[in-house]
Amino acid sequence: MACLVQGSLVRQQSGMMETMGHRWEAMKRTGKVYVVGAGPGDMAYLTLRGYTLLRQAQVLVHDALVDERLLAELPSGCDRIDVGKRGGRPSPSQEEIDQLLVQRAQAGKRVVRLKGGDPFIFGRTTSEVQALRQAGCDVEVIPGISSALAAPLLAGIPLTDAVLSHGFAVMTAHDLESLDWPTLAQTQTLVLLMATRRLPEILEQLRQAGKRPETPIAVIRWAGHPQQQVWTGTLLSILQQTKGQSLSPAVVVIGEVVGLRTYLMPSSPTAPLETHCMSKEMETMTAQAPLAGKTVVVTQSAGQSSQFSGYLRRQGATVLEMPALEIRPPSSWQALDDAIASLATVDWLILTSANAVTYFLDRLQHQGHDLRALAGLKIAVVGKKTAQVLQTRGLHADFTPPDFIADSLADTFPEPVQGLTLLFPRVESGGREVLVRAFSDAGAQVLEVPAYESGCPPEPDPQVIQALQQGAVDCLTFASSKTVRHAAQLLEQGLGPEWPTHLPGVCLASIGPKTSETCYQVFGRVDVEAQEYTLEGLTQALVQVLGESR
Repeated sequence: MACLVQGSLVRQQSGMMETMGHRWEAMKRTGKVYVVGAGPGDMAYLTLRGYTLLRQAQVLVHDALVDERLLAELPSGCDRIDVGKRGGRPSPSQEEIDQLLVQRAQAGKRVVRLKGGDPFIFGRTTSEVQALRQAGCDVEVIPGISSALAAPLLAGIPLTDAVLSHGFAVMTAHDLESLDWPTLAQTQTLVLLMATRRLPEILEQLRQAGKRPETPIAVIRWAGHPQQQVWTGTLLSILQQTKGQSLSPAVVVIGEVVGLRTYLMPSSPTAPLETHCMSKEMETMTAQAPLAGKTVVVTQSAGQSSQFSGYLRRQGATVLEMPALEIRPPSSWQALDDAIASLATVDWLILTSANAVTYFLDRLQHQGHDLRALAGLKIAVVGKKTAQVLQTRGLHADFTPPDFIADSLADTFPEPVQGLTLLFPRVESGGREVLVRAFSDAGAQVLEVPAYESGCPPEPDPQVIQALQQGAVDCLTFASSKTVRHAAQLLEQGLGPEWPTHLPGVCLASIGPKTSETCYQVFGRVDVEAQEYTLEGLTQALVQVLGESR
């Protein structure tokens, strides 16, 4: 009997150890979610703790209105997921975001959930933290500087004052019906977030509850950005003063402290200090930098602008990004799949862009192949960037033309192409007709297949439109003909039919002859053309031209 009891105890202990072992393995596999407050917008106001976590992220889940420079700091291979809510456009529900975070954490990933301002100030963070905790996931919340605190300061408005304000209240306009308006009317200083659409209703409620019509008010748009704009008035006058203006995103301050702005306004209210002691890519900028004081607009696609923006910032420029390209899969994969199936008959693979590299190799893997499928052919690429992306995928180009122009590839090709088969994965619309014709005339069989498509984004970046309206843009840059055409469409959409009148004082800069030709067709001029047809070359050309005009 004793032996049976002992055996039972041993089995129980063994089962307990096995269960603990499973839990330990599960804990090792589970990642962690860091909910990080990004601050009021500009990268300068991100905390050092938040920046460190961003540089270590395996997955980034971010909101709208996040400074693109933050995304440039992500490590290679980080999975970036935009869940931002934009008015009138589809966006994930809060429940979907909660589940996304749980799934990535349970997959063992180090996830950064990047939120504007402070996560616990109108950030909908409670739902996400609860979902993660209920799923047994590790989560940590990193504080950020709320726009409710930063925007007034950056506009020269103190929220408290020994005489005028002994406290303040912060509110949003999402549920006005539930607010205690008499109490709010008695509050010395009010800070309103996400309130511009319902501002007339808010002001009327405050007046009816006893707030003096002469009470000062400030509307602070794009706080901390180069496009920061501030309107001041009274409860009676502010709607007329801002009539016809695009106010969002804005913070509204109501109270006598607004009047102190006259004495306390920063000497440079529209430009945050651009000093980042973080990485070589974001070195301290000084007044001696050649592009200091210049605002340059980059029009590359959102996922590809960070490198060029980094080059410009290291020269001191303030960079605004207005993506004029959206990269997406082709309308059909059939032609590319057929070409992949017949790789054994191909002599050369021609890749003229980083997008071609990415989409071709991703599709190759999707079809069940690895790099061994390319063992029997040679690879030609156009441009340093294309070669660099190819290297990150474990491949080296056999040939790169010296002048980085795709249409010159046939003239400098390292061997006769008579009788050779060339596979050319390219963008679905607007291919390289000159290049294909040159190879075909030389006797090659060219398999031209769509690997990706590029289109125009649905709307322009509002910061860029605002900056152009204010005459605050020094240069528009273009790295392809499509960005020229699409930028013109976006400018017309944002500025109306009179959009060309905003450009006479703006330098138009092109990466090379083809892009310059399109600039002449669309804008009637080009002011700067890179001598070396690369992003580095375009940066150097801007330094020479804009730097001399300081």
